[in-house]
Amino acid sequence: MNLSESFWNNRYLNHDTGWDLGQVSPPLKGYFDQLTDKDLKILIPGGGNSYEAEYLFNSGFKNTSVVDLSTIALDNIKERVPEYPLSQLIHGDFFDLKGRFELIIEQTFFCAIDPQLRPLYAQKSLELLETNGKLVGLLFDAPLNSDRPPFGGTRAEYLDYFKPLYNIGVFETCYNSIESRSGNELFIKMTKA
Repeated sequence: MNLSESFWNNRYLNHDTGWDLGQVSPPLKGYFDQLTDKDLKILIPGGGNSYEAEYLFNSGFKNTSVVDLSTIALDNIKERVPEYPLSQLIHGDFFDLKGRFELIIEQTFFCAIDPQLRPLYAQKSLELLETNGKLVGLLFDAPLNSDRPPFGGTRAEYLDYFKPLYNIGVFETCYNSIESRSGNELFIKMTKA
């Protein structure tokens, strides 16, 4: 499966971005609004247009980084938030990333990677987290596509990847999803074991 930089750039060029809400996801906004430590070192992998990064940055979380294969997606963030530090808009592959973060935010990246990479995602996110770091976000709890992103899955499948590596805090159906995703999103909150 060719999910290369050119694949993703073409999706943005052709406005084939059905996953893009055009705003911060309500469940994540609700979570962000509860955070008090503005110095948290945050990563959003495969962030795309990353309205979440924009919201965090504008809320005072100035240490929020986005990594994405698509230069177009990163340019879109720069255009919307010109003061966003370029060093925190990382053009690259999540699986090659180095560094340590206190919080990793999952928002439509897990459903965009080849499903065969999901165990590696669980391992890589763990590797990037500081001691007691958290992986928080949303996963689709629906079949979706099998031949192209977004790829779906089930709570049981996902727990197989994460439970051996993380202390599971929350892994439940979202109560505050947007209407079109209602009943098909899981809110996850896990701490590095």
